[in-house]
Amino acid sequence: MNRPELADFLRRSRTRLDPADVGLAPGARRRTPGLRREEVAALAGMSADYYARLEQSRGPRPSRQMLTALARALRLTEDERDHLFHLAGEEPPRRAAASTHVGPGLLLVLDRLHDTPALVTTDCGEVLAQNALSRALSGDVLARPPRERNLLRRYFLDPASRDLFPPEDRPVRAREHVANLRAVAAARPTDPAPAALVAELRSGSEEFAELWAAHEVAVRRAATKRFLHPAVGLLELDCEVLLNAGTHQQLVIHTARPGTESYERLRLLRVVGLQNMTPSPA
Repeated sequence: MNRPELADFLRRSRTRLDPADVGLAPGARRRTPGLRREEVAALAGMSADYYARLEQSRGPRPSRQMLTALARALRLTEDERDHLFHLAGEEPPRRAAASTHVGPGLLLVLDRLHDTPALVTTDCGEVLAQNALSRALSGDVLARPPRERNLLRRYFLDPASRDLFPPEDRPVRAREHVANLRAVAAARPTDPAPAALVAELRSGSEEFAELWAAHEVAVRRAATKRFLHPAVGLLELDCEVLLNAGTHQQLVIHTARPGTESYERLRLLRVVGLQNMTPSPA
């Protein structure tokens, strides 16, 4: 681990970012450019003291999970992320067919969506990033262990995750998940990730196995979805899915139609939902 170089790279990466670049309000006048240390720490989900020690060349060796969180918080490109891993004495993640690294441009778009829930996932349902309103709507997925960040795995293997949806909608959601995964698996026959997820879910969920046998195929695109939030009630939201074919990532945006009851409830969620009222993720 090259502590001096790591510290310098973290400092320079932090100072080149403006608060608006990561969805933060400018706040009081800043004496120095860039983000504050505590802001980076909060974005990465670590303590401010831990991050400060890294910048002071005296911190412990960060875990791979922590390095990934830092790369996302600092809006690093894939090359910069790999450099960060090398400085910490770690081998960078393999650049697989479905990338799990969210580029700074896509994160910038996500951060600018202040008034609507939005998240970035892989086409296999792995949650890679969320904005604040997405966390308020469906829980902080990235705070969970890595295996619990896949929407399909949770939907079919954790019954409590379905509480977010009205009971009558749950069979439809299940069919949509399976039909999309079948399309993804067929499109990438040499990628082990979709095949492994299919095998796990067929083994662990009788419902998934039955739906898989039905051989329905449908790529995930626009739809209308209903959510049951414990604080604001039922929300009917239009879901738009924007695909990034190069990385097999999706920007998923949920909006409410102006003038509807769901629109007013979504506005209320912006107030009450950011007070740690977070149900289990979908």
